[in-house]
Amino acid sequence: MKRTHLPLNGLRVLDAAARHLSFTRAADELAVTPAAVGQQIRALEDTLGVVLFRRTAKGLELTPEGEGGLGALRAGFLQFEESVRAMQAGQSSKSLTIAAPRDFTAKWLASRLAKYGRTDADLRFTLIASEGEMDFTEANLDLAIRLAEGPGENEGLKLADGAFVTIAAPEGAADTRIAWPGCPADEAGAMLRVSDAGLAIEAAINGFGRACVPQLLAETDIAAGRVKESGRQASPLAYWLIAPLPQWRQKKVKALVEALTAA
Repeated sequence: MKRTHLPLNGLRVLDAAARHLSFTRAADELAVTPAAVGQQIRALEDTLGVVLFRRTAKGLELTPEGEGGLGALRAGFLQFEESVRAMQAGQSSKSLTIAAPRDFTAKWLASRLAKYGRTDADLRFTLIASEGEMDFTEANLDLAIRLAEGPGENEGLKLADGAFVTIAAPEGAADTRIAWPGCPADEAGAMLRVSDAGLAIEAAINGFGRACVPQLLAETDIAAGRVKESGRQASPLAYWLIAPLPQWRQKKVKALVEALTAA
């Protein structure tokens, strides 16, 4: 059924003017001028085809028509307020759905989510493996992590400057290359081809050869001595935390972003 177009601004002004029985005090409440209140009331009267207020020697008073609609109007506004509270209740949710490349989750994200999860027993995470664009609404995503040149049409924050490092096992490795999709190095003649940078790092640890991978993914293994770095190059590609503006503004997403970017 088609809904009747409701003049909500006029009805809001009517509620305030009826409570105060004064256009001036209604204007103060609504932060507008008394003239604006009068214009809204006259426009509402024209729309409804009834007179809502009369001026008497004692001041402003409601007509029977105006009085007759107030109960339902105020009940309706209470329902609106309840609806808004129900929608805002999602802000208190601590369940987060995050999309990220599988290797990024394994090498960087999982340990940090575990650490963040220990700060609040009510936090819950759902992780989705994703290498490219995703529909945030369809997937019910709160946040995504993507290796890209920027956030695109979404809001975003870069985790670190883009850089790729060449790594190999610390005891040395044959002069062979490990290739993966997205690898900036020449893949020709690669000894081993794997599906992502995380597997390339593991292959380098196991002595298959040299791998060129995002610095952010390799930093833990480099620090632990599992691989050694033999070269570095800047790149326009970096890992970005991204989300559309409504998700980005959520308190739980803001808290997660703060946790993931904390030094």
